[in-house]
Amino acid sequence: MSVLVLILAVSAACCLGFGFVLQQNAASHAPLSDFLSPRLLLDLIRVPRWLGGIGLMVCGMVLGAIALGKGEVSLVEPLLATNLLFALALSRHQTKQPLGRQGWAGLALLAGGVSAFIVAGQPQGGDAVASPLRHWLIIGIMVGLALLLTTYAKRSRLSGGPVLLSLAAGLLYGVQDALTRVSGQRFGAGGWSELLTGWQPYGVLVLGVTGLVLVQSAFETAPLRMSLPALTAAQPLAGIVCGVGFLGDQLRTDAAALAWQAAGLAGVVVGIVLLGMHPAMPAGTAVAERSRDLQSH
Repeated sequence: MSVLVLILAVSAACCLGFGFVLQQNAASHAPLSDFLSPRLLLDLIRVPRWLGGIGLMVCGMVLGAIALGKGEVSLVEPLLATNLLFALALSRHQTKQPLGRQGWAGLALLAGGVSAFIVAGQPQGGDAVASPLRHWLIIGIMVGLALLLTTYAKRSRLSGGPVLLSLAAGLLYGVQDALTRVSGQRFGAGGWSELLTGWQPYGVLVLGVTGLVLVQSAFETAPLRMSLPALTAAQPLAGIVCGVGFLGDQLRTDAAALAWQAAGLAGVVVGIVLLGMHPAMPAGTAVAERSRDLQSH
């Protein structure tokens, strides 16, 4: 594994984690009537804390894009999942909560799971699948699942809605990461003309804006501990599926390697859940009051 890719991916995770906390701090004060509406972004753009969070997220996405250009999606995605560690670090600073057993267990599972998956899988680049059918099939499944989750989220709003929205956003962000890698390859092969004549960069933009609306709606209606774990878990899984499915990423496939990869991914997911539900994560503001207001209307 390239040290440069490691540094870029972890730096990206740091920016993303800090950015998510600042965004949720601001979005929790947004009007509930903006739920799943682009108006939410127009309201939040006037909040300095939210703009700071978005700035950090953009920095994280740029660093992540550079890492994706130099390493395989199946390698970079698990490293990006460590953004939750940085989110917890900032949240602990705000809430003064100790890590405790839950925090240390989550940290060990997340870090150990990422290490186990990378060491066992040994992700390597290969030839991308040329058939457009494979591309559209995998992307269609991911986007279709995100649409389904969003549909159910609109019905549940303040109960399971934020988790479903975060899962949907994570799936879209995973596909966005894969298309970012393809866009970087097109730019490297033919410059701006090659990049702008393909559909991939426009797909990156649409997925990014859509995912942003979903994430901010989740941040708006629930504590960070309900939304961020689902987002952080779904994104690397979707990215790995895209990487192996059509980008040509290769993982070891012997029985022992597959078992360790599965165990590593399971450890990542469990660690994300433990860290995301840690008491140090900000609980948002007036969630119960919002629920009562919604029911009264």
